[in-house]
Formats: sequence, structure tokens, C-alpha cells
Amino acid sequence: MSTVLAIDTSTSQTSVAVVKDGQVLFTQSHNDPLAHGEYLPKLVAQALQGAPKIDLVAVGMGPGPFTGLRVGIVFAQSYALAAGIDWVGVCSLDAMASSISDADFIVSTDARRKERYWARYQNGSRITEPAVSQVQELGKFAVPIYEEGEYFPDAIAVAKLALSNKSVLQPIYIRKPDAHPLPEGIKFRAMTALDLVPAAAIEKEVYEKAAWSIAQFKEEFSKAPKNAQYLVAEHEGELVAYAGIFFVADVADIHTITVSEKYRRKGIGRELLKRLIDWARVKQAIAIMLEMRLGNDQARPLYESFGFSEVSNRENYYGPGLTAVVMRKELK
Repeated sequence: MSTVLAIDTSTSQTSVAVVKDGQVLFTQSHNDPLAHGEYLPKLVAQALQGAPKIDLVAVGMGPGPFTGLRVGIVFAQSYALAAGIDWVGVCSLDAMASSISDADFIVSTDARRKERYWARYQNGSRITEPAVSQVQELGKFAVPIYEEGEYFPDAIAVAKLALSNKSVLQPIYIRKPDAHPLPEGIKFRAMTALDLVPAAAIEKEVYEKAAWSIAQFKEEFSKAPKNAQYLVAEHEGELVAYAGIFFVADVADIHTITVSEKYRRKGIGRELLKRLIDWARVKQAIAIMLEMRLGNDQARPLYESFGFSEVSNRENYYGPGLTAVVMRKELK
């Protein structure tokens, strides 16, 4: 006799099931890549209403994006510890593949950055370790590919695999998380009207003739907080960087990320960019756009590391002979 609480948050979908001796007592899911932490406790609470005593917790261990995957794993481990029962981890791709009957195929989930997590299966068994690759690379295998969207790692399959497979003890991250330590001694906060003058001074220092005027700063800053966000970074009370983003018609546009010369290469720009992206996600933007001066070899690798890619050029955007590279990052 065994009753299993099964959880998977390795994809955009949060899935929960309760299975007793092969009989499904509860199964439900919610699809939102940013809401694992919000919906998982709600789904588990529903699952446990009237359910018999849970004997085992099963959880999908990935591969999957770091934050969402971690939500499910930590919740499952914490529940098992509090209840004094065991937990078992399974490969989420195996749970996704369990509903597919082809003799030879690949299952694939979104790894972002135009990449896919994947594994290959033959006659019901996985024959490769989970991996991450560019989308176009999967076509070389010339076998059917079943992707996230039509198929998901089903929590019912997670429960069944937990009773038959050897437990996966470590999260299957494959790719290192993107977390970086905060720059030492730097404080980040929302911009206020009192910051406009020192920000304009840095603007003039960095961009010279192409710098925004105080009037332009005031005009853009006035759109916050409803349709824009402006942030500053300061060191020992001195403003050393600022950034701004504007949101309209489903797309967010980064207007500026500017760091004073002597404070560059300390991770300040990276942290400001991360916070702007987080704000755009909260606003439910479908994409983020930005312009970068052609030849800005310091900024481009940073933007590309966050998933921005070049979509077009704008000649003379910054002045005669100064071309802007337009970059875009998809959020949905």
C-alpha cells in the first residue's frame, strides 16, 4: 500500500498528483513560467484535501530552468522532512517520455536562449543523458521530436517512475545558474527626482554631445512608476550608475544603462540589466528591446549573455556615421 504525492516544476507547467496503488486520486496543473512558487502550494493543498496519508513524495529533478525547478525540489524535500517520510527524485524528461509510444524519439523542453533540454529514447528507455543544445542541432538525429507545449512531464508519470526507478538525488541543472554576487559596496534603489542632476552629470561624462539634457531626463522619469522604471546605483552615497526602461504595447524598451567610467567592470551594469528584465516580466511584456552603439564591444557580450540578439541596425541613430544595433529578447 503506497500513496504518492508527485510534483514537477521543471517546465512552464506546475503539476501535482496524488496516486494510491496505481489509482489517480488527484491531478492538476497550472501553466505559467513565472508562477511556480505561487501555484504549487495551492495545488498541493487541493491535492491533500480528503487524501489518505502520504507515504512518499516524488519530484521531477529536471533538467529545467534553475528557479522554477528549484521551487518544486525544495517544496518536495521540505514536505517529506516535515512529514517524516521519504522523497524520490526522477528525471523529468523520463516522465514526459512515458506517454509516447514511438520506438525511437526525442523529448525536448525549453532551456531559453534559443536552446532545448533533451534526451533520446528507444523502445521506452532513455539512451542518452539529458543534454542542452541549440534548437537546430536536434534535427540531425532524424527522429520525431516531442516538445514542451504539446507534452509536459506529467506528475502521474513522476509518481509511477518514483516507485520503479532508482532515485535521482541531485537536480539535473546541466547549465550553470546565471546568478552573480552583488557588486561589493554598491546599493541599488529606485531613482528619485533628487538623482536627476547627478545622473545628468554622468550622462554628460559618458556620452558628451549625445548626452540627454535635464529636460529629457525629467520627461522620461515622469513616466515612472506606472509605465517606466528608473534605478540608480550608489557607492557610499555617491550616484555611480543609472538605468531606465519603458513599457508600452506589450514590449518593454530599455532606454539606458549607464555606469560612470571608474565603476565599470564591477558587475553594476549586469545587476541593473537583470532588474530591468525582472520588472518587464512583472509587467507581462512579451519582449524587451534596446539599442546599442555599433562597436560597443563591452556591452554586447553582456546583452547576449541575457539572451538578447541583434534584429536590425539604425544608421546615424547616435549622430552622423554612428549606427545603432537594435537587440531584442523574447520573454514569452
